[in-house]
Amino acid sequence: MASRTTVTPVAVHEDRSFFGHPRGLATLFFTEMWERFSYYGMRAILVLFMVDKIEKGGLGFGDAKAGAVYSLYTAMVYLLCLGGGWVADRITGQRRAVLIGGIFIACGEFCLVVPSETTFYMGLVLLMMGTGMLKGNVSTIVGQLYAKGDGRRDAGFSIFYMGINLGALISPVICGYVGEKISWRLGFGVAGLGMLIGVIQYMWGARHLGTAGLHPASTGDPEKDRAQKRNAALAVGAGLGVFALLGVLGAIGVITVSVTAISDILGWCLLGISLVVFWWLIGSKEWSPEERKRSAAVLVLFVASALFWASFEQAGSSLNLFAMRNTNRFVFGWEFPAGWFQFVQPIFVVVLAPVFAWLWLSLNRKGKEPAAPAKFAVGLLFAGLAFAILVPAAAVAQGGTQVAIWWLIGTYFLQTLGELSLSPVGLSAMSKLAPERAAGFMMGIWFLSTSIGNWLAGRAVGLQESLSMPTLFGSVAGFTIVAAVILALLVKPTVRLMSGVR
Repeated sequence: MASRTTVTPVAVHEDRSFFGHPRGLATLFFTEMWERFSYYGMRAILVLFMVDKIEKGGLGFGDAKAGAVYSLYTAMVYLLCLGGGWVADRITGQRRAVLIGGIFIACGEFCLVVPSETTFYMGLVLLMMGTGMLKGNVSTIVGQLYAKGDGRRDAGFSIFYMGINLGALISPVICGYVGEKISWRLGFGVAGLGMLIGVIQYMWGARHLGTAGLHPASTGDPEKDRAQKRNAALAVGAGLGVFALLGVLGAIGVITVSVTAISDILGWCLLGISLVVFWWLIGSKEWSPEERKRSAAVLVLFVASALFWASFEQAGSSLNLFAMRNTNRFVFGWEFPAGWFQFVQPIFVVVLAPVFAWLWLSLNRKGKEPAAPAKFAVGLLFAGLAFAILVPAAAVAQGGTQVAIWWLIGTYFLQTLGELSLSPVGLSAMSKLAPERAAGFMMGIWFLSTSIGNWLAGRAVGLQESLSMPTLFGSVAGFTIVAAVILALLVKPTVRLMSGVR
């Protein structure tokens, strides 16, 4: 019989105590909720903090530099999910990786509280590393709570996704108000406190997870497992050592590289990493023919995901500045913080996520549920329409008139419809398409696509200095809608590559 602190995999799979899902889903739900509280609370004020005047507590950066820092940070947050998944697969297991990541995130937020540009960048580095360890691995554990073929999986990810957005809903209200109306740095401190609560909750509720994510992936040979773990630890240590050396050389002035230049280099690195990863997954004989076919399907979803997030994640960059500079935010004579627009999408998600979960489950029972690529095409279409409706508002704002809040609210509503059609579906698809021996790594690949999208979204801030707002928003809309049409044409061949996985 399983003890109170050790739950068998079968017991976890059959558990229906959390709204018909395993009780461990609740632990991961609240862990991710507090992690997203930290992330979105910080993101709601990050660009605004960087462009604010020094005498008002900001950093006094120009739009281009702020956009470069934002794109570098948000891209690395998700890029490092690839490394975090690799570390979990080979060294720590997903369970410990999530705990380490949560601690790093809390420390990073508290570094941002210190009034120093050096600790600002140090805090961003800790946040990148922490999110890289936590974000992909917590999603992988969710997938491991369900047995193969369990029809509850997509619905479970939709519930989990609601937890993400519950945190994203609360945090901009609190951190946005504290940051803009009281102190930017105190706003970051509140975000750090939220992550600390999440870490404590995760440690307390881990007993409900059974063996999910508890151990690194095994080759089946104990000796090979030990060698794999040892080599991986050496690789991580070497990587951290090189990074620390570069940091020291930069601090003492031996090397000088601008943030913008680093961000540009990162863009090329993201492209190179993507090419190498998919060449390995699709072309290497290390994988079976079926695994290579499924990896080709992942590539299609990967590109669609990157384009979607390039549009969606402008909520924290170009749309955030549009809210601050071009939107009439006065209500009954009081101007609410621009960061409060960041909780509009989460409100829509919390309301609509149960609807989408019910919709997919209902269609699944009838045998009519669309395949993942079809859902992705719908998501891209909504993302494009979200920017299309904002073009006339941008044209009015360009003439010096502040526009009503309904323009941004309409944009965020359409983006949310796209998000719910794509993001939780993508998490579920990765957990089903991934080989068991590389589950964490494949989830990291999913977040690599998010990294590319975030990088593009951040660089859009700099484009505002060279392109008019109607041109920028219209270009985003047109490009995304064309991508949706192309993906719709590729649905059937992509489904064939998925080899029975929908």
